[in-house]
Amino acid sequence: MVTQMVTETEVITTARSVGRGRPRGPRTKSYHVRLGSWWWALPALVLVLIVIYASTVAGGFFAFTNWTGVGDFDFVGLQNFVKIFQTPELVGSLWNTLFLAFGFLIFTNILGLLFALALNRGLKSRYVLRTLVFMPVVVSPIAVSYIWKFIFDYNGPLNQFVGALGIPRQNWLASPTLAIWCVLVVLVWQNIGFIMVTYLAGLATVPVEMEEAAAIDGAGAFRRFRYVVLPMIQPSVAIATTLTLIQGLRVFDQVVALTNGGPAGATQTLALEVYNTAFTYQQFGFGAALALVLSLLILIFSVGQQYATRDRSQKEA
Repeated sequence: MVTQMVTETEVITTARSVGRGRPRGPRTKSYHVRLGSWWWALPALVLVLIVIYASTVAGGFFAFTNWTGVGDFDFVGLQNFVKIFQTPELVGSLWNTLFLAFGFLIFTNILGLLFALALNRGLKSRYVLRTLVFMPVVVSPIAVSYIWKFIFDYNGPLNQFVGALGIPRQNWLASPTLAIWCVLVVLVWQNIGFIMVTYLAGLATVPVEMEEAAAIDGAGAFRRFRYVVLPMIQPSVAIATTLTLIQGLRVFDQVVALTNGGPAGATQTLALEVYNTAFTYQQFGFGAALALVLSLLILIFSVGQQYATRDRSQKEA
């Protein structure tokens, strides 16, 4: 009896040890999507397909026509695109768009990164200061633009301030030279907080020990940032620069509220040209061609920017 129990115990123990030692085969992932798992997303998918993709394809189609928005139309081929680059006003709008886009890209990222570095750690009041810097982001661009329009008014606070310093007053929004810089100031001021938060998320991933080790080795603040911090926040740099570049290329609200493209087209952008051409002058085909050119610009510059800010360390590895 005892011998039989010992034998059964040895068999069970051996079976368990064999079961533990037996290598398990790799689990195969099932990529089968059941209808019950995603049917609830169908309304949103259909809405996206109709509102975004179908309208984009339709706009690309009408870009090669002379449609006015109603009635019949004729195919004109590349005539709309030739007209764009032969019209000095539209070429000027293109340069204004590029100026605002790259100015917005440079100044917003530099200032946002500086605020992120200053408010990353160390200050006890950093959370309050972060909130104050981020507050303009949650305000409507139209509301912010009208506030700044009051500031830039000839009798507004800015001219009163410079007048008190003995500096001549300026027609900020009526000057062909200063107006576009005023638009750029409003764009940068409102979006610094969002870019700051983006960089703060990247700085949170940088180990303090690495910075302390670099400081012990004799690296100064700039060298620590250049060789320790900046490579580790490369994904945040890519995200921030991409978002600012796209937003700068399609700027519309601030221009409409501040100058409406004036004075004399000094702040006219491609996005505003698309709106005026299609909905004010009822040249829908030509407006669609302008929109297609703007979309191609956004695509080309976004792809180029992504290539320029890619993580080279992972590619080399």
